[in-house]
Amino acid sequence: MAAAASHHHQQQQQHRHPKRRRLALSPSPTPTPAAAVPPLDSLADELLFLVLDRVAQADPRALKSFALASRACHAAESRHRRTLRPLRADLLPAALARYPSATRLDLSLCARVPDAALASAVSGSSSSALRAVDLSRSRGFGAAGVAALAASCRGLADLDLSNGVHLGDAAAAEVARARGLRRLSLARWKPLTDMGLGCVAVGCTELRELSLKWCLGLSDLGIQLLALKCRKLTSLDLSYTMITKDSFPPIMKLPNLQELTLVGCIGIDDDAFGSLGEECSKSLQVLDLSQCQNITDVGVSSILKSVPNLLELDLSYCCPVTPCMVRSFQKIPKLQTLKLEGCKFMAYALKAIGTSCVSLRELSLSKCSGVTDTELSFAVSRLKNLLKLDITCCRNITDVSLAAITSSCSSLISLKMESCSHVSSGALQLIGKHCSHLEELDLTDSDLDDEGLKALSRCSKLSSLKVGICLKISDEGLTHIGRSCPKLREIDLYRCGGLSDDGIIQIAQGCPKLESMNLSYCTEITDRSLISLSKCTKLNTLEIRGCPMITSTGLSEIAMGCRLLSKLDIKKCFEINDAGMLYLSQFSHSLRQINLSYCSVTDIGLLSLSGISGLQNMTIVHLAGMTPNGLMATLMVCGGLTKVKLHEAFKSMVPPHMIKNVQARGCVFQWIDKPFKVEVEPCDVWKQQSQDVLVR
Repeated sequence: MAAAASHHHQQQQQHRHPKRRRLALSPSPTPTPAAAVPPLDSLADELLFLVLDRVAQADPRALKSFALASRACHAAESRHRRTLRPLRADLLPAALARYPSATRLDLSLCARVPDAALASAVSGSSSSALRAVDLSRSRGFGAAGVAALAASCRGLADLDLSNGVHLGDAAAAEVARARGLRRLSLARWKPLTDMGLGCVAVGCTELRELSLKWCLGLSDLGIQLLALKCRKLTSLDLSYTMITKDSFPPIMKLPNLQELTLVGCIGIDDDAFGSLGEECSKSLQVLDLSQCQNITDVGVSSILKSVPNLLELDLSYCCPVTPCMVRSFQKIPKLQTLKLEGCKFMAYALKAIGTSCVSLRELSLSKCSGVTDTELSFAVSRLKNLLKLDITCCRNITDVSLAAITSSCSSLISLKMESCSHVSSGALQLIGKHCSHLEELDLTDSDLDDEGLKALSRCSKLSSLKVGICLKISDEGLTHIGRSCPKLREIDLYRCGGLSDDGIIQIAQGCPKLESMNLSYCTEITDRSLISLSKCTKLNTLEIRGCPMITSTGLSEIAMGCRLLSKLDIKKCFEINDAGMLYLSQFSHSLRQINLSYCSVTDIGLLSLSGISGLQNMTIVHLAGMTPNGLMATLMVCGGLTKVKLHEAFKSMVPPHMIKNVQARGCVFQWIDKPFKVEVEPCDVWKQQSQDVLVR
């Protein structure tokens, strides 16, 4: 009876938790009082998946090692995987069969996905779990492939078909069969007309987000039908389309629309806003009118009457900013983000922002003209809640403005002031003294020195620091940053000629979370810096062009230590040769983009890169050791390439049929006609030449 009761109790427990599968690494021996139970034997899938998630964050390839440990591990990893990112289209059927629980299919690494491959991949029951498919970087498929996708993936909710420049109404009609779509991108479908959009509007009435950016064949008629049928839209992107004022009223009546993007819509003018009535929806929160060149301050004032709940407004490169227009911002008291990049400020307009937009959290004045110390100081003194400020290339402001910013906006988390050349090094120290909450700081091309970096070391929350072309900083200043900013993920030291290995070593040792490093044209840097950076295991972007003392020895350390490296620029690293390429091919399997121009790499090194199956972008201009035969062989074996930059001279050396074959795989060639130039100008000389060009 006791055994029966125990058996009944076990059945009840299994019935209560049908999804809690347990992992058995190997058959368990008959338990004895002294036997130790293997720790993974008792792990439910939910807990095991949390462990695997943590492992994948450190090194995605570690999951493959786990799967190879045993059959049980193999099965557990299959159940765990939710996103598939195959390297080639022919791997699709096997990948979907191997991972039946996958809900997202990312084909961004597949330059070419023919209809047949797409159809065969999704034809079986293994694709039934898919909810999202990304084909935004793939070519080669048409209406037939889209039809197979829509027919087989009944639960499809997210479909990205951006950059389908050859797709039109026939493909749109097949997209319409995916009636459960919530998010859809048809950006750059240039042949698409109102007829195709009409099919989508009638078939996909559950759409929440839709992008029609650069769909040049659309007119007001198609947009009006869309607004009539897709009433649940919350986000709509019509950038660079040919719509006019006739499209605007039906769009603005969408009851749930929260985000509207109209970048570069030259057919929209003041009349479009003047015709809006009181029946407009009040749900809009984000409005982007940047580069709408036919809108004036009068039109902006008109539209703001109809969007009282607006949180974000972008008028970059749109129209001059006048006091009258700014005063109309009082009609949108909830406004938190205002972007005015490239605008011309009329007198007293910036002051008006301070009095009319007191709720602002983010303000962008990048590349604006007419920004003065007096008006900027007044504005920031009123914007006490400001968290993000961009004054890039506001070349007329001085220490007065920065003093006002740091004293009034001490809660800033982002400050961008590249090329504010009239702000002194002494004033820059105020940033560290008063804005200790900063997470993002851009002081590129400024008067920053070591004392300024010492002051900035108080900003212990910094995750992004850009101080390129700051010729006064040295290892001493970087040492303060390395010791005090452990959360740093990105640092840009482009053309900081006063730095050596000692400063870089301090950054590498003190910032273990580093993901991106730019050391281009820091000519005193050697392999010692790369050896120290190899300990930053999360590093994915490394730019060291123009560092002539770096060799393959340092690069090999990066390859072995930084397994997540995806972007590498070693242009004009003359001492890097085939040995460095061999290490990359063996260890840098995440590499997607590389610039080898002017390196000492030969055909052997180039061919070795074929071992990196995910490599997509390669720049090999002025590679003295490369021959036409070596180039042809490399192009044939590197099947994943989507973009190759070559010198114009090779165009006549490579057979036309060879180029056509590579292009047929989805690869684009960019032919560069630049003279051979080995010399690297000193940073101060280069900066002076740049300033002379700017003055002209």
